[in-house]
Amino acid sequence: MLFPRRQLLATLAIGIAASCLLMGYEFVRSVSTSLYIGYYGSRNLPWVMAAAPVATIAIVYAYGLLLSVAGARRALLYSSLASALVIAACYLGLQRHIAFASAALYVFREAYIVVLVEQYWSFINSTVRSDQARLVNGPITGFGSVGAIVGAELVRRLAGSLGSESLLLLAGVSLIPAAALSYAAYMWGSEPQPAAAEAHGAQGHLALRLFTGNRVLLYLAGLVLVTQAVSTVLDLRFSGLVEAAYAAKDARTAYLGGFYATVNKVAFVLQFLIVPGLLRVAPLRAVHVAIPAVHIAACTALLVRPSLAVGALAFTLFKALDYSLFRAAKEMLYIPLSYDSRYRAKSVIDAFGYRLSKGAVSGVLALAGVVVGALPGGLYATVAIAASGCWVALAVGVTRRTGKS
Repeated sequence: MLFPRRQLLATLAIGIAASCLLMGYEFVRSVSTSLYIGYYGSRNLPWVMAAAPVATIAIVYAYGLLLSVAGARRALLYSSLASALVIAACYLGLQRHIAFASAALYVFREAYIVVLVEQYWSFINSTVRSDQARLVNGPITGFGSVGAIVGAELVRRLAGSLGSESLLLLAGVSLIPAAALSYAAYMWGSEPQPAAAEAHGAQGHLALRLFTGNRVLLYLAGLVLVTQAVSTVLDLRFSGLVEAAYAAKDARTAYLGGFYATVNKVAFVLQFLIVPGLLRVAPLRAVHVAIPAVHIAACTALLVRPSLAVGALAFTLFKALDYSLFRAAKEMLYIPLSYDSRYRAKSVIDAFGYRLSKGAVSGVLALAGVVVGALPGGLYATVAIAASGCWVALAVGVTRRTGKS
């Protein structure tokens, strides 16, 4: 039997939990971006992005400590509920028109979502085999997209009538069923246990020593750093083009909600209709190399024709592929690794490394803007093309190390 009943229930529960989580994240993402731009302007986005890694490593360490003390199941439950409380606190600050609350919300949104999502994938990677992952990784990301599509559509429809700040309450509430369902997934799927040498954080709450002896983890870290460099420059370019086109706060929020709804719809089609079949027939190395090749083409188009439509297209392609094919293919590389690699090192790579790259690239661009003034729009596309070239080289390297040709 390919999927025993309890394993199937656990997979379904974690998929629906991801749907709830990502629905709420759509409220936080669109609202925090719009409000931050309203208070500080898009020219200051690199500064708040640069602050995100600090918050992320703090939350990753807190998660690692929770993992050591309470185990994987309770660590996910507690971190989910704590995230809801922080979002509620930011809402109260925004209701009092405290500008800093928009910056705090933006920084927290960058941290909490990656820490929670990576815990979901740590569970999945610990409870499915590689042959099962080829079938279910795409649909699991698809469940997340269902919630994200609903959330983005609600942002588009409700931002004007309810106001941007009120949508944060829906984000906080969505984390409650996400916490309950992910807890149930662990009950059905059983809680993965560390080896004796890994128990209670024996190798450190972040298991950093694993990176010195495992080249696969180093390649995965490099892969995440370059992919997020591409994401960051496309995000900044897109945000600048949005600001130029939409001056009013709620209209800007509604546009962003519609944009992310489109992203999630494209990802949904890929996740359910394309990814499962593609992963079954295509060599994993070919999949990993093809993704940055697509981005090189899209960023070249943005360099030649720097409009909001082309910027939105390039960013849509990145996000949709990142949420579907790249995520499903990348997670397969973790399955053979140890407990600490899947739960602790993965969190450092895919949560902290994710935001470190975004923060570092943003910080460099912010400092460059201070020194030379407004940066030319073509610079962003050029950096994205160069980073995508590095991505190709790393993809070849990591699949060679893991034997995933």
